[in-house]
Amino acid sequence: MILPTAYLPPLSYMEALMREPATIEQMETFEKQTFRNRAIIRDAKDALVRLTIPVKKVEHKQLTRDIEISYQTRWQHQHWITLVSAYQHTPYFMYFADYLKPFYEREYKWLIDLNDELNATIASLLKKQKPSAVSFQPSERTEDWSGQIWTDKHPWQTELSVLDTLFEDLKI
Repeated sequence: MILPTAYLPPLSYMEALMREPATIEQMETFEKQTFRNRAIIRDAKDALVRLTIPVKKVEHKQLTRDIEISYQTRWQHQHWITLVSAYQHTPYFMYFADYLKPFYEREYKWLIDLNDELNATIASLLKKQKPSAVSFQPSERTEDWSGQIWTDKHPWQTELSVLDTLFEDLKI
């Protein structure tokens, strides 16, 4: 299976990634305004929050593997504060926060490297046994991950980040 890179992807993406060996596509043309550098979470007030990793100027038809992260703003600090605010009172945030925080302290040059390492960590956490929760078992859902641009045409937009499942409850 070939999947595009994704930042804090929806649960269905992680299910597809964990269901069978997957290759993350690096040679595709980078699509702006997609889940490759954006995520949607639900905050403590039940509002949707979009998190975006800023990238350096994207040239026309630039490959995903060549997308560099911009650090002109303090996006890592802002993302971490937003995640803490949204999830600090959830049942499992305290168990897993220490695994995720380093991703918001270290500077990665390439977007694909950050996404790959972060998703590998999330997959590992989903497989862990937690108190009062069952182990994560991917469902049999299938998704078409081609052309997932943030428009009304593509319903994935409303699918929240896998973090909602990770911090709330793994019973899916």
